[in-house]
Amino acid sequence: MVNKTIPLSVPNLSIDILENVKETIETGWVSTGGRFIQEFESKIAKYVGVDKAIACQSGTAGLHLALRVLGIEHGDEVIVPTVTFVAAVNPVKYMGAEPIFMDCDKNLNMDMNKLEEFLENECHYIDGKVINKKTSKVIKAIIAVHVFGNPLQMEKLIEIKKKYNLKLIEDATEALGSYYLNGKYAGRHCGTIGDIGVYSFNANKILTTGGGGMVVSHNLELLDKIAFLSVQAKTDPLYFIHDEVGFNYRMTNIQAAFGTDQIDRIESFIETKIKNYNLYRISIESIEGLTLLSFRNDTRANHWFYSVLVDKEKFGMDRDELLIKLNENKIQTRPLWGLMHKQKPYTENQRYKIEEAEFYERNLLNIPCSSNLVEKDVRIVLSSLKSYNVSLTKSSR
Repeated sequence: MVNKTIPLSVPNLSIDILENVKETIETGWVSTGGRFIQEFESKIAKYVGVDKAIACQSGTAGLHLALRVLGIEHGDEVIVPTVTFVAAVNPVKYMGAEPIFMDCDKNLNMDMNKLEEFLENECHYIDGKVINKKTSKVIKAIIAVHVFGNPLQMEKLIEIKKKYNLKLIEDATEALGSYYLNGKYAGRHCGTIGDIGVYSFNANKILTTGGGGMVVSHNLELLDKIAFLSVQAKTDPLYFIHDEVGFNYRMTNIQAAFGTDQIDRIESFIETKIKNYNLYRISIESIEGLTLLSFRNDTRANHWFYSVLVDKEKFGMDRDELLIKLNENKIQTRPLWGLMHKQKPYTENQRYKIEEAEFYERNLLNIPCSSNLVEKDVRIVLSSLKSYNVSLTKSSR
């Protein structure tokens, strides 16, 4: 029995942050103004290799703002993955648009072959617009998620985007620090290739500000519009003139005070995550019935989440039984999100040949992966996994 709880994914915070927080309190700049916001934006922009970044309240807010400035309107349609957290889909509804759900590939990312097949066979392309044959509505954009920090097939996706004149939002909320090693986008970070990219700093992300998000783009005009809308669209801040409907979506200075410290440590976080992933990988290879999902070898993934597939026949219990056993043993694990096309608000929405996602929904388990996870705790998790395995238990008798 494990004596302490080993959490799934928790913040890795340094006491050094207190100096920044102390400054925000002493100066009174704890809300949506203050030097740490600009400093954090500059550090993120430099880290991912763009000229400018705009901080916001959350990754969800960033996606909402991205859809707004890209011209998504009521009645439009947006292609989204079914394997994702619901926050990647809800902003489509905020705009009065409708999502169309796509299946996943072996990396849990959107299946590019099915995406292309859908656009070719289920849509008309007329005068630069994609018209859905089924609904007669215009499909304007794709939201593509780099699931668990594993980079998408961006070369193929950009080809599809250009061929069909679609806007592309990269949901890189889980992929800060992931970048490509080979091909056309070698050296480019996830989030910096599409029209707009969005990051998240929720407490379980690789870098946290407690909440918060960041929007990046090579289109400075779009970023300026996002910055404007995020502070209630103040045309004249002195006289409080507002010519548009805006949002209260700005990051606070006290959040950014955390972020400026966290971004300086992100490479050490990723180094630890890769080290722990490899510890898991070597041992899980010897456990019949368990498979640790890989990260693409042509990328430097941030290894945000570790995912294990459970084969009931070989392992001796199914995913849900293993999940319950581990959590009872104070090892926090979780299943894959419920597929988006099955969620109550989206059961009537169009989906296309969703098959692989069903398999992963049934059989995938996420195991502890915090960047402050120590080797001893990895060994405890592995020991528990081995203790539940039928073949290993029999051989030890």
